[in-house]
Amino acid sequence: MSFKTISTTIFACLFSITIIAQKPQEPKDTSSYNSEDITYTNTIDNIKLTGTLTYPKDKKKAPVVILISGSGPQDRNSELLGHKPFLVLADYLTKRGIAVLRVDDRETGTSEGKYNETSLQGFVNDTKFAIDYLKTRKEIDVKKIGLAGHSLGGTIAPIIASQNKDVAFVVLLAAPGMRGDKLMLLQKERIERKMGVDDFGVLVGKKRIGGAYEIIVKAEPNSPTLAGELETYFGNVFAGMLPKNQIKQLSESLAFPWLADFIRYDPAPVLAKVTCPVLALNGENDTQVPAKENLEGIKTALETAGNKNVTIVELPKLNHLFQESETGLPQEYEKIEETFNNNAMQVMGDWILKQTK
Repeated sequence: MSFKTISTTIFACLFSITIIAQKPQEPKDTSSYNSEDITYTNTIDNIKLTGTLTYPKDKKKAPVVILISGSGPQDRNSELLGHKPFLVLADYLTKRGIAVLRVDDRETGTSEGKYNETSLQGFVNDTKFAIDYLKTRKEIDVKKIGLAGHSLGGTIAPIIASQNKDVAFVVLLAAPGMRGDKLMLLQKERIERKMGVDDFGVLVGKKRIGGAYEIIVKAEPNSPTLAGELETYFGNVFAGMLPKNQIKQLSESLAFPWLADFIRYDPAPVLAKVTCPVLALNGENDTQVPAKENLEGIKTALETAGNKNVTIVELPKLNHLFQESETGLPQEYEKIEETFNNNAMQVMGDWILKQTK
């Protein structure tokens, strides 16, 4: 198995090539709302974070949603492969009367910090300070501040909602409903099977990568020796198959604090503490966060909390980016003209307006 195949199947949602291209859904007329570049500070890590706040011109106090991006450093538009899904989503929601804050991840756009040196808790703190910032804005109804997290962002949002009663609602977009290591193994299997890898190849790959995940799960958070332990492990299992520099790259990537945290993270106990209204959306064709298994995990955990305001929706034909797709494979993302399916946005917009009326 080549390093290219390993990278494609393990890190499909983590690393991407950004291409500048105009897509049909990108906003052309924004005259109905205000758009303002903003800056706020995470005073725990002493870094400045930058983003864009859009809010309706015809509302004095608007409900607001903070968009939280998925894994890998992304700008405020969550730009990847020529698409700007958060730009499209912000435009749609704001035109419906919902203010939106979208933020550059650490080390992207004009935000400070080092993305791959940050723990999952660091990203949680970044969004907590975004909530504090919104409380200072006269245009915002501070009792109607919500979070919408995509993929990894769907892990961050419930952590905050479980701790912060200021969160009025949560939208989970292709969010994990199982422990990170189990999800990444399932993701790897789904993608490989769609790519035509035979049963033996899937099983062998799962065993090799699964061994690395076991090392990560057992390691202490922020372990300084984790990358070295993984390099030794991969050096044995991929001996003669991968050059040393690629083994080193793979090991260092898996040891990034945020990714190691995610691999060992189980969302169920946190979701069981979320009592605010929750909407969980996923696409039928999602190969990265498969819909049925993860939506079921989310539903079960929220029911444990006794949360009565939970809406679970699996959307036909949509992939991990909420594009209408044929296979759901990451290789399709760039080829699809649709950036964010209109029906998915309508479901999200209708639900937020219902919760905040």
